[in-house]
Amino acid sequence: MTWEADMTVKLVHDGTLGVLRIDHPPVNAISPGVVRDMAAALDAFEADPGMTALVIECAGRTFVAGGDIASFSQPGFSAAPFNEVLARIEAQERPVAAALFGTVLGAGLELAMAAHIRIAHPETRLGLPEISLGLIPGSLGTQRLPRLAGLGTGWQMISTGKPLPAREALDAGIVDALDDDPARAAREAAAAAAGRPPRRTRDLTVPAGDDDATVLETAKAEGEAKPHLPALAAAADCLAAAAGKPFDDGERVEAEHFARLLHTPASRALRHIFFAERAASKIPGLPSDLALRKVETVGIVGVGTMGAGIALTFARAGFSVTLVETSMEALERGQGTIRRTIETSVQRGRMSEAEAEAQLARMTGATDIAALAKADLVVEAVFEDMGLKLDVAAKLGQTMKPGAIIATNTSTLDVNRIAEATGRPQDVLGTHFFSPAHIMHLLEVVRGQQTDPAVLATVMALTKRIGKVPVVSGVCYGFIGNRMAEVYMRESEAMQLEGATPAQIDGVAEDPAWIGMAMGPSRMLDMAGVDVGARTVIEWVDSGAGPQDPAYRALCRALYAKGRHGQKTGSGYYVYEGRKPLHSEETVALAARLATEHGVARRNALPAREIFERLLYPMVNEAAAILAEGIAYRPGDIDVVWTRGYGFPAWRGGPVFMADEIGLAEIVARLDHHAEALGNASGYWTVTPLLRELAEQGRRLSDWRPEA
Repeated sequence: MTWEADMTVKLVHDGTLGVLRIDHPPVNAISPGVVRDMAAALDAFEADPGMTALVIECAGRTFVAGGDIASFSQPGFSAAPFNEVLARIEAQERPVAAALFGTVLGAGLELAMAAHIRIAHPETRLGLPEISLGLIPGSLGTQRLPRLAGLGTGWQMISTGKPLPAREALDAGIVDALDDDPARAAREAAAAAAGRPPRRTRDLTVPAGDDDATVLETAKAEGEAKPHLPALAAAADCLAAAAGKPFDDGERVEAEHFARLLHTPASRALRHIFFAERAASKIPGLPSDLALRKVETVGIVGVGTMGAGIALTFARAGFSVTLVETSMEALERGQGTIRRTIETSVQRGRMSEAEAEAQLARMTGATDIAALAKADLVVEAVFEDMGLKLDVAAKLGQTMKPGAIIATNTSTLDVNRIAEATGRPQDVLGTHFFSPAHIMHLLEVVRGQQTDPAVLATVMALTKRIGKVPVVSGVCYGFIGNRMAEVYMRESEAMQLEGATPAQIDGVAEDPAWIGMAMGPSRMLDMAGVDVGARTVIEWVDSGAGPQDPAYRALCRALYAKGRHGQKTGSGYYVYEGRKPLHSEETVALAARLATEHGVARRNALPAREIFERLLYPMVNEAAAILAEGIAYRPGDIDVVWTRGYGFPAWRGGPVFMADEIGLAEIVARLDHHAEALGNASGYWTVTPLLRELAEQGRRLSDWRPEA
């Protein structure tokens, strides 16, 4: 057979062995084209009886790392062609060995399990992550994996999507051997097996385990408990089929579920987020060949809770970190926080003693900002006070070496003002880390008016090194996330003045039938600190830029004045037993008193539907304004911010995607309704022109682009 130059799979001879080599950069994903070329390679192998065995291997840095997810949304997509190729591989009379390395995920593991022999490099990771896309494995993963590894391991891998290290995969029976040179070892194993009946996974019986009945019961219960994630119930059904039905029957069960799940709202939402996260790192107009600035040494100014978390983030990534505080007492307090956090990680088995010592050794402390003179990057993480930040910014501008990057960690403040104070605004941008900074994955990167493109490109590249998901925002109050959170909190507090309790509002926000937030607005602010939120609002309002309505966020400000700062003081919107929130009569009475003071009419109850609309729909309206103003580059960026930083469920796709599922016309109509029912003197319910335009045109906000 003649192989075309652009074919992604080729069959080559290696002595008497046939080698089916997949070369589809960057991660050898299984696409319709790869499936076509694999079928052609199998045709050639089957037509050549002189080959004694077949080895499947991949070019590049990894074995097949999954399927081409974009193809899932193409009209007429079906897993059947790939499944037919796998069936042909498994049915071969001559032995088939797979040489595994890198990440063997999804379709890659399903391909490997169709082979008769699997040899893996010791650093390989193997998994079936389809559940993270609202799907189940669609190419017999639910049937072959339990036959190799048993029901317990099968359910664990399929229901969580977490990969196994190669050693654990070997112990589980998923791979047959480990070798530092899997390509050579797979050839040797295939040659040695020539002439012997192949071991086909489909012919195996699921190995019996003592807790098989419990595994199946648990799987069924987990699926029933989360109807908003239908892939769990489907996975449980497929696992039961693997345990109790012939392979062909299990194949039909899996195929029916997979085809149905492709079109569920949860899967479409999760695939939207998958692509949105990857798009968020791409900055329009930023040249790909920009020379990045060197970042090897990092400084942190301010070692409070946030600064300590940021320092840990960089130390864990291998950077040398200098911590600067105003006094030795404050520095020792911050270092103590860092030390305790690291010790907790060791106690929980998340880090070795050696790594803990290495991280601590990477951090040094000082009480003089001059210690940062040679740093490549400094993150200013002092208190969220503009006067203080301007003072620190001026000192950093005078102290740091030419070309060093100054990053201000702020959640709401004007990055352009802070940049100007340094005297070198081209070197400055904002980095809004989310608390706890060493755990939360989101990083809002705030691009100032004068930020050098090379500085932006350097920090975007740096986010990968420190394990963050970056989203770029323009400069405005609250950037993307907190600007939308402000209207969310506004309505939560307004409804409390009208008669709803924090628990009623949080209950709607957290209920998967409505939104499914990890925490409702009152619980979220109690955890973050009522004082932090209140001071931000007070400064914004006092500046004249915020709403001048006396009732605006009155409850938050009153709680702050009373010293009710949330969990850390034992009371806020709720009262606390440890971390458990309990109903607070004092909060209800305070809300009633504020309602009287501000002329707000009280009601006996607010319907759940109204609470839902008043929490979500103003956020959608604000998202449209953020897009129209160019604060966010893409609608998907907004969804990434909210799913990664604020506990918005990824299976909803984020607030923008969820709005499209509801329908923009419905949202605009309800915004207009609430404007009439509640009054709109302050413009809270005025529909953003972009949102109204898209609603009238029947378009989706997720699809909006500036050029369109």
